[in-house]
Amino acid sequence: MATTTAHRAARGGYRPVFRVREFRYVFAAHLLSVLGIVVAEISLTVLVFRATGSPLMSALAFALGFLPYALGGVLLAPLADRRPARSVLTACDLLCAGCAAAMVLPGTPVGALLALRAAMAFVAPLFQGTRNASLGDILGTGDAFVLGRSLMRMVAQSAQLVGFGLGGLLLTVLAPRTAIVLTAAGFLCSALLLRCGTRARPARAAAGTSAAAAARTSPLAGIRAVLGERRLRALTLLFWLPPVFVIAPEALLAPYADAIGAGTAALGVMMCALPVGTIAGELWAGSALGPEARSRLVAPLAAAGLLPLLVYAVRPGVPVVLAALLAVGLAHAHTLGLDQWYVDAVPEELRGRAMTLLGTGLMAFQGVGMALAGLAAEFVPVHLVVVGAAVIGTAVVLLLLAELRSATRGRGPRNETGHTAK
Repeated sequence: MATTTAHRAARGGYRPVFRVREFRYVFAAHLLSVLGIVVAEISLTVLVFRATGSPLMSALAFALGFLPYALGGVLLAPLADRRPARSVLTACDLLCAGCAAAMVLPGTPVGALLALRAAMAFVAPLFQGTRNASLGDILGTGDAFVLGRSLMRMVAQSAQLVGFGLGGLLLTVLAPRTAIVLTAAGFLCSALLLRCGTRARPARAAAGTSAAAAARTSPLAGIRAVLGERRLRALTLLFWLPPVFVIAPEALLAPYADAIGAGTAALGVMMCALPVGTIAGELWAGSALGPEARSRLVAPLAAAGLLPLLVYAVRPGVPVVLAALLAVGLAHAHTLGLDQWYVDAVPEELRGRAMTLLGTGLMAFQGVGMALAGLAAEFVPVHLVVVGAAVIGTAVVLLLLAELRSATRGRGPRNETGHTAK
């Protein structure tokens, strides 16, 4: 079934993926949970600010969506392979629903609200990694897996664009605690969809293979198992490191808009440019290109992805910045080919942990990129910080691509997609 789906996906873009019944349930659950998280973030921020009158506490409520993420990703990653995927996903959703329901209770102190938000963030990487790994069981590890992952990313990007607007609209007619009720309901519906719509499968690392045994000993052993192999390490870093530099123009859009005299309306449009370009690039690559073409585009698109930001050297106006950010987003189409290379390189018994760590690293390195961009902008003009990010980021990508080529040599014949045959 998975092989047939992969062949159909190669011919028909995203539509054949939706013909897989289990994927439809997973996709719907993902949509509900992502929207729930977005609504919870904006509602909790407003709720904490109204309760304390403190901008710091309000910002902390939002930051707690990120801070425990890395810790949860490292400590909980073994569960992604040691426990059945359906059980892990359902348990995470139920825990988040319980946390959201507790936020709704009248009189819940601010400290408890923040702790509940941290608990939701703590289990998020386990949920996401397990779900991404389970796509390989549902769709196979061929092209259908790549397209399924792409759809999940596009939902997350779209939810950020739509969800914050929806959350703001909800708060004009609902109290923050009432809005959070919708978050709890969303997680409950997601748990129900996953429990009833997906098959029960055994834990991926149940077999006593040496790799699985090594991965179960400790979180650090699992990290070594994922990052210890040279080619897999290079692929992982190709996911992790470019966002450090891609995030720079987004993190500095507000001060840049102020520097060129752009208004708040222009700032809002510019903030949408990169995610819109990312969605458009993935749609194009997933719909118009086959697996071989996407594989061939990985290196050129990854290498050129940051080059449009060099236009910041002349302190351009809004139209040029919009075009540059859209181009950077479009280059994100290379991720589909990179996804295929990654899943081909990961041993099946480590897939859940690898996907969990991959998502954890992506989140953590984006945070690092924001912090570094802000720090650099304290000493260097904003437009030069963005140019520096483009130059350094391009050099880093080229080095990683060279390392990947070197690691791939001698691993055996390559198949028609450019991957090493297994």
